[in-house]
Amino acid sequence: MASDDSIEIAPGATISPEDWEESFIRASGPGGQNVNKVATAVQLRFDARNAAGLDEAVRHRALRLAGQKATKDGVIVIEADRFRTQERNRADARERLVALLRKAAEPPPPPRKKTRPTKGSVERRLKHKAGRSTVKRLRGRIDSE
Repeated sequence: MASDDSIEIAPGATISPEDWEESFIRASGPGGQNVNKVATAVQLRFDARNAAGLDEAVRHRALRLAGQKATKDGVIVIEADRFRTQERNRADARERLVALLRKAAEPPPPPRKKTRPTKGSVERRLKHKAGRSTVKRLRGRIDSE
């Protein structure tokens, strides 16, 4: 099922190069004289809604984790312009996509069960409070009788 270029996200979840599209844009930031001439920044567009290698739960969690990077059409857009070369920005964008999808592939933690303090711990807390209250009350002014 997985071709040679596919990236394994988790057991049973893979993405293939057909699922994403890269375009190159001019980057802001460091680059010297080349910054206005060479398109070194990468804009990676991953179509999460139509990716065949992801199941529905992973797809839903990925879009929720992406937040502002996800469009209404279910496309995750990652822009990488940290480095001065196109290849390093390309690798960076892919690594960030894989990290996002791996996090989405992890099952969510079980919901927290509400607990109540034991009767003994409540009594100890109240006894301690009463003791502190007595100490502080005795620090007050002494009545002259």
